[in-house]
Amino acid sequence: MIFQLRGFREPVPVVRPTTWSTVYRVLGVAVYLRHNQLRDLTANLLEEAGCKDVIVEPRLLPLSTETFHLRSTITGDDARLDVAARGIWSPMERTLLDFRVFNSLAPSNAALSVTQALDKHEQEKKRCYGERVIQVEKFSFSPAVLSTSGVMGDEADRMYKQIAQRLAARTNLSYEDCIRYIRQRISFSLIKTLVVSRRGFLGTRCERVQKDSDLNILK
Repeated sequence: MIFQLRGFREPVPVVRPTTWSTVYRVLGVAVYLRHNQLRDLTANLLEEAGCKDVIVEPRLLPLSTETFHLRSTITGDDARLDVAARGIWSPMERTLLDFRVFNSLAPSNAALSVTQALDKHEQEKKRCYGERVIQVEKFSFSPAVLSTSGVMGDEADRMYKQIAQRLAARTNLSYEDCIRYIRQRISFSLIKTLVVSRRGFLGTRCERVQKDSDLNILK
């Protein structure tokens, strides 16, 4: 039986885990897949919601003499975040987003509750980029953190609710329908990456699914 999952550009090594502990280690094989899937999905949602200047992986401005209070701040000239968009929180405000999808059963998170793990990863993102984005870029910064099971951090939850409100105003659909649509797309995105992590890629190489061919229940 040929297993082929559309939406990914590179094949993933085939693995056959036999225990749950092995399964959780295998989830790390597709870390970049689940991150990139969520990044691209959110960029598409922002465009659907009418946000302007949506850019994937925007490069940050190079630093000259700027100094920061936090030593953990990323200062490299090649630093970039995941998505930039104008109009998420207010019409002319530009916001930079950075995503993280973590495995709550990984050894580094096993001793924490899901809520504590979400807060920990959000604070790590803010320590790395928050000060630089606000002081140098003069933009707002929102870290979007989710677990592999789809649980969202506070920042991600507020952001997707805001996108749903903008989507509802633009499409004349109810807010409930829009937030359900967003959550369903996020859930299927995470499921696809988990299936690849668990089973590997057994089909032929295929190109990334084009945006126009994605299922859009709002049309």
